[in-house]
Amino acid sequence: MIAPSQPQESRVAGFRTKLVIGTMLVVATVTLLALYFTQRRLGADVTEALEREFQSELTALNHAQEVRRAALVERCRALVRKPRIHAALEDDALDLLYPSAEDELRDVMVRGDASNGPFREGLQAEFYRFLDRDGKVIPPTQPRSVGLLDPSAESRLRLPGRVDRPQIGYLPVGVAANGEPGVFELVAMPIISRETGESIAVLVLGFKPFEVSVGEATEMKSGIWLEGAVYGIDLPAPVVADLSRYGAEATRPMRVMLDGSPHLLLSKHLNPDSHYAAAFEVCVYPLAGLVARQRQVRWQVLGAGTLMLLVGLAGSQVLAARLSAPVEKLAVDSEENRTQRQKAEAALEMTSTELQRSARFSADASHQLKTPVTVLRAGLEELLTHERLTPEQCHDVSALIHQTFRLSTLIEDLLLLSRMDAGRLKLEFARVDLSQLIEASLDDLSALPDDVDIQVETDFPTDLQVVGEKRYTSIILQNLLENARKYNRPGGRIRISARVHGAFVHVAIANTGPMIPVGARAHIFERFHRAAMGENVPGYGLGLNLARELARLHRGDLVLTRSDENGTEFELALALAAPGTPS
Repeated sequence: MIAPSQPQESRVAGFRTKLVIGTMLVVATVTLLALYFTQRRLGADVTEALEREFQSELTALNHAQEVRRAALVERCRALVRKPRIHAALEDDALDLLYPSAEDELRDVMVRGDASNGPFREGLQAEFYRFLDRDGKVIPPTQPRSVGLLDPSAESRLRLPGRVDRPQIGYLPVGVAANGEPGVFELVAMPIISRETGESIAVLVLGFKPFEVSVGEATEMKSGIWLEGAVYGIDLPAPVVADLSRYGAEATRPMRVMLDGSPHLLLSKHLNPDSHYAAAFEVCVYPLAGLVARQRQVRWQVLGAGTLMLLVGLAGSQVLAARLSAPVEKLAVDSEENRTQRQKAEAALEMTSTELQRSARFSADASHQLKTPVTVLRAGLEELLTHERLTPEQCHDVSALIHQTFRLSTLIEDLLLLSRMDAGRLKLEFARVDLSQLIEASLDDLSALPDDVDIQVETDFPTDLQVVGEKRYTSIILQNLLENARKYNRPGGRIRISARVHGAFVHVAIANTGPMIPVGARAHIFERFHRAAMGENVPGYGLGLNLARELARLHRGDLVLTRSDENGTEFELALALAAPGTPS
């Protein structure tokens, strides 16, 4: 007893160790996954909050710029309505155009006094020029009074042709009128003739881009991307190259590195639908605060996760200890169950062997009995032909011959049952005319000596086609009709009807015999079962069992539907033959 328990105890201890290790691995994995996704979620929340802050500052900046641009456009629209400018253009007095415009535009040009506030300064022009009908620059007579521009910058003011709506553009210049290099914002306002309603010239004014301080707390910076270069902020060459390669307009913030620290970058198209070169406002937002907050969140999550991991590992030890106790009992029970299962398998194997031996014995015995019964019948039939037999002796010999036929039928039934038990009965399914088989079975029934005066009633269609093997289908019907005749009362009736329901044909065979006892109904399909009501009825108790087994081999069934004082009824179900089933 001690020797077998030692391997079992070692197996239980090994299971306990594996359980502890497995539980620790599960706890560690779950904790690490929770830490990973929590850190990602918190980092995403911090990033989303920072992007919302960035977007709010951009919204404020864009609003201020839209207000300024609307003011610029409205002021330029008022300037092109000046009568002296219209007179010089419509009278083709171009030599008087700039002198006349000098007085009219004096208020819009930059002045050197200190009366200009920051917003007022953003609405004053650094220079102005006139363009003719074809969009070419009309040379000024006094360049200093209209703002100095070098010839290359002045040539970039021209437009490809006549325009009838305001145009926004940006001009990079080396030296502006006030001596400062940079980019200037252009507002080109068409001058409409009062006589023809067409554009006769264009007034182009250059303004210094207006910077609104909305990002002081976060040090947001903005500049202008124009023709492959960025003005106003310093961007690394790779970032500028990416803007040139992929397009400067970034619909979502993108991360870039500036001075070794991460920044968010967003750009906006400043002059869509303009004849001037496309320009984009580029805004950068520092992410140093984001990195610091993410680092803080990461350490907090790691600290909480380490504490959770330690608690989980300690809990796994307690859990493993509690779970190992029922496992020990389960191991003992499993060992007992295994022993019982081995005994049951051995008994089952012995029973299977006995069943196979019985099936072989039934088949062999049935086969060996056929010949002597046939010889016996032949001898009796020859004895019946002797003339010296009295009538009483002839009657006795005839009764013996009848018993040989019953023995032959019994042997055939036993042989058929043994073949079904052994699984050697193979059916060849084909289309079978069930109506014809019923008629043939009724003819055979009427040929039997009838000493009880049985009446037969029928109710079935003339063409019922089922799937099966004709020989065995006929045996089913013969056994059912014979059973209905034997267990009927004198002067009784047998009623056979059939109907199609779904994919099956249901055949009902009823008689007016005595009621089957309730306790015997569960056993009527068993072999060699004969209830008390059948003690005086010839037979061996194989007919119903054989009929049901054959019905099930035909993918159908045979059931007892009722048994009462009015009689007993069985119902046979056979598969209906589909169109195209071979005969």
